[in-house]
Amino acid sequence: MFLLRDQICLWWGVRFPPDHLEALVAVVDEGTFAAAATALGITQSAVSQRIKALESRAGQVLLVRSAPAQPTRAGAELVRIGRQLLLLDEEAAAAVTGAASAAVLTVEVNADSLATWFADVLAAVAAWRGPTLRLEVADQATSADMLRAGSVMAAVTADPVAVQGCSVTPLGTMRYVPVATPDLLADHRAGRSARWSQMPVLRFDDVDDLQAQVLRAHGVPGHHAVPTHHVPSSEAFAHAVRAGLGWGVLPEAQLGTALDDGSLVRLPGAGPVDVSLFWQRWRIRSTPLDRLTDLVTDAARVLRRPR
Repeated sequence: MFLLRDQICLWWGVRFPPDHLEALVAVVDEGTFAAAATALGITQSAVSQRIKALESRAGQVLLVRSAPAQPTRAGAELVRIGRQLLLLDEEAAAAVTGAASAAVLTVEVNADSLATWFADVLAAVAAWRGPTLRLEVADQATSADMLRAGSVMAAVTADPVAVQGCSVTPLGTMRYVPVATPDLLADHRAGRSARWSQMPVLRFDDVDDLQAQVLRAHGVPGHHAVPTHHVPSSEAFAHAVRAGLGWGVLPEAQLGTALDDGSLVRLPGAGPVDVSLFWQRWRIRSTPLDRLTDLVTDAARVLRRPR
């Protein structure tokens, strides 16, 4: 830290030294006290003392000593404040010294966005001098929780309701198309429809509900009633669909020419699944965060426009 090293952060009338908040952020980011000590260049004992001092000032436990360590509800609020102090501190240092900002921008983005339109954001950030990205991958349906927990300062999310302390900007709609290989569909044809309860399906992870929406529309209660393969990678998921492992809903951007050349076919009676995306970010003035916001909203122009 630079200009704020000797300053005091006030939270509900309680004073917290910024270097103690920095230790809390480091433990949450690195997962353990030992790893946090290495990242900060101090001893593990010093990290432990700073966390204990924070908890003593707060009058409550701020960290669950698990593997990895997790903030409590109160701890998450202090993590968020700690990240904001670190970001502003780096910007203050850059403004005073004329050096490039060393700010770390923590961002959550869903895997399908990261594999498609968000790649343009990465290409643009590559030309930056100074700020770095720390990306977290989570489902768009739960990413707002990471903002609430103070884990990230911005997120691509499906939640249109602004998290406290954040602003929200509509990005557009990602359209997903239910598809399968011709051979897989032929094996599970039922007249003009398909045997939905028997045809193998893919699922990204336990949070992924996109295929389940299609199943429910065809009278199947969910993944538990169907042979299901779990493939927790956007690129591998698309490859598995093309390989015939099961059917799945793919983003339009990942289909390429597959529908035109016949290597994949739309599933009969299954319409597209549209997911509206939003950009939520801390409501603070920050040049790197403002620049990143501009890049994200510009890259998202390839999405379908919000209705």
